[in-house]
Amino acid sequence: MQLSVAWILLQIVPLTLSLGTDYSGSHSLWYTTPGTGFTSGLAIGNGRIGALVLGSAPERIILNEASVWSGPYQNRVNPGARDAYPEVIDLLKSGQITAGSDLALQNLTATPTTNRAFSVTNDMKLDFGHSINQTSNYERWLDTLNGCTGLNYNYQNVTYNREVVAAFPSGVIAMRLNASVKASINVTISLHRAYGVLRTVASPTNGMIFQDIGGSDARSIAFSSGVRVISDIGKITSGDGQSLTVTGATTVDIFYDTETEFQWGTEDRYETSVRDKLNDAVSTGFEGLMSQSTRRHQSMMSRVNLDLGISNSSTALLPTDQRIANYEADPNSDKEFMVLMYNFGRHLLISSSSDTGGAGLGVPANLQGIWNDNYSPPWGSKYTVNINLQMNYWLAETTNLGDTLRPLWDLMNRSHQRGRDVAKQMYGCPGYVSHHNLDLWGDSAPHDNGTEYTTWAMSTPWLLNHMVEHYRFTGDKAFLRNQVWPLLVDSVAFYECYTFDFEGYLSSGPSPSPENDYMIPDNMSKSGSKGSIDVSPTMDNSLLYALFSSYMEAASALNISADEGVSTMRSRLRDFQIGQYGQIQEWRNDYAEAEQGHRHLSNLWDLFPGPRISPLTNRTLSDAARISLDRRNNGTSTRTGWSRAWMTACLARLLDGEAAINEAQALLQNHLLPNLFTRISGETFQIDSNFGYVAALTETLLQSHLGFVHLFPAPAPQIQTGSVNGLVARGGFQVSLSWKDGKFVHAEIESRLGGRLAIRVADGLAFKIDGEAIEYVETSAGRTYWITLQG
Repeated sequence: MQLSVAWILLQIVPLTLSLGTDYSGSHSLWYTTPGTGFTSGLAIGNGRIGALVLGSAPERIILNEASVWSGPYQNRVNPGARDAYPEVIDLLKSGQITAGSDLALQNLTATPTTNRAFSVTNDMKLDFGHSINQTSNYERWLDTLNGCTGLNYNYQNVTYNREVVAAFPSGVIAMRLNASVKASINVTISLHRAYGVLRTVASPTNGMIFQDIGGSDARSIAFSSGVRVISDIGKITSGDGQSLTVTGATTVDIFYDTETEFQWGTEDRYETSVRDKLNDAVSTGFEGLMSQSTRRHQSMMSRVNLDLGISNSSTALLPTDQRIANYEADPNSDKEFMVLMYNFGRHLLISSSSDTGGAGLGVPANLQGIWNDNYSPPWGSKYTVNINLQMNYWLAETTNLGDTLRPLWDLMNRSHQRGRDVAKQMYGCPGYVSHHNLDLWGDSAPHDNGTEYTTWAMSTPWLLNHMVEHYRFTGDKAFLRNQVWPLLVDSVAFYECYTFDFEGYLSSGPSPSPENDYMIPDNMSKSGSKGSIDVSPTMDNSLLYALFSSYMEAASALNISADEGVSTMRSRLRDFQIGQYGQIQEWRNDYAEAEQGHRHLSNLWDLFPGPRISPLTNRTLSDAARISLDRRNNGTSTRTGWSRAWMTACLARLLDGEAAINEAQALLQNHLLPNLFTRISGETFQIDSNFGYVAALTETLLQSHLGFVHLFPAPAPQIQTGSVNGLVARGGFQVSLSWKDGKFVHAEIESRLGGRLAIRVADGLAFKIDGEAIEYVETSAGRTYWITLQG
């Protein structure tokens, strides 16, 4: 078989690298020591299976399949909810916040209170009999451009090399072991799981390990895993009947797959699928899988190319752990590091949220993407939909990765079905609803038991905003008609029933401003105590306004006769209010904040990701938003990386590039784990700030939410010179631009759909389109337009 150039490079590079000089400072992670645990392993994935490779001499690879969750669907709706709900509203209307909150927690929480959680799939272990302390010239690496990882080291005068790829579209993990001296590889390969192993069988005749998981103690749904081992000249044996040992090999290829009852329904089907996929992988061969996968990963990664300049020193050539330490001390010493984190975030999204086939069975990136080593992960590693899941996908449209969104649509469709039952059983309403958490099955009932989050019934408008945005970026009317419109109709139907008249406004509740508290005032029951639940927090109004607007926009685009009452409902929502400090008020009353620096920025949804607050449209509101940000950013909001990412995006929308980049740099200085995963606290990994950082940095370079393409909207002195290629603006415009010495130079804009292209450059600079001093142009699909400055 003739190998591709990309494959030849991948074969040669790991064996010839020296002191990092051949690694890309913008695309490569590399280290001179093995990983010691989850936070130092290197992450790859094919959208369904994620692998975290530690790279030690006794190798451990942490494996996760996206649908391995802790159990089947459960109907958790509290039978007392429907009767209690109107009573809670009446208590809140009469100002009895404490009594209303108590009744809500007694009757509106679900039984059981928690939905399902993400679980561990397998560990694969490879024992070479090597002592890592006796190795030399050790290097391990992750190539974000090609989506593969590997390592090489010398042991007893032999160079050993490993390469691992999460193969797409075949859906397996593929690994090659190589030795520079013939017959030098001796390795024992095994699969491990702490719970629910029904059987593990190793067959040396076909080089296969097969493992079935299930039973009441499995802490997961049922699934099967398999490993196929292919050796060139080595002998394959099994001493214990549960592992395979290869002796005297020069090259060993290893293929892994897992299939679950979520995908296939029955044991026969998922067991057969494991065997079929592994047989296909062996037939294709490691080289073929590597070539297919790296070509596909590179094609997606290379859609966007960001350049923020070259550092004056050699810091970008250092191992990644040293670069992290240097960046913490001086963020301006390594310009390529910001680009590496940008590329790493896009690599993680491609790896954890690809279209892996199977109608309706897509599983989106969760709180940990697709990588987890804990049977009880933090927050269940679920889909927290009051910010975190949404933040995972902020980057998809703008950084040209719209094809990663199908798993999110699939989860939303599952939630649509479950949420209809919840709407009827809990509220006596038509349509559908979901609360602040979803699981694999789309369980839409309330989650947990706390006034700060449980009763929040507003996640569907936020998630639907992603669907409508996909239409705005792509112009795909078939998607709008067939997938979005039915959900919009049902969501509007629910909120038409759920909302009520109060104080002259169309109101919602009982609802918190996620996950914040206020101090209960003297006249509203337990004065001095913390409260959360209220009527019509600002975020509720923002999300309902967006939902009703999206409904009317979609109806117009599809030439469908819209319900005229939707426009009336939108006009009756409470408008923004300015509080005593000049801030955007968070609740209907200007309550004292229990925690001024709270991590959520819920009252600023319409600054980002929403469109209605901007210094270009309403200076009063944008000034109030800035006061809100300044009050939040008093030190305590830095506890989470995702809060910093959201704040970065908000500052970019306020056109303050310097403050935005300061915040982005602070995120990287304070929230990175050794493998560039972002931590929420301590050693706890949460992926949303990996993704949120990419989206927020992009907002400093390109915005399009106000009806025009805003080029270089938030210049920052920290990144004086640079360029970016391939970003996407609403209206289907692909944008490349450059700047020098802090000033815009030029842009190329390709029109994918045709239509009007209106432009703003930086802070309102005069510009030309194809040499003409005009403000907009009616474009032709497929044509590229040049933007330069006048004079």
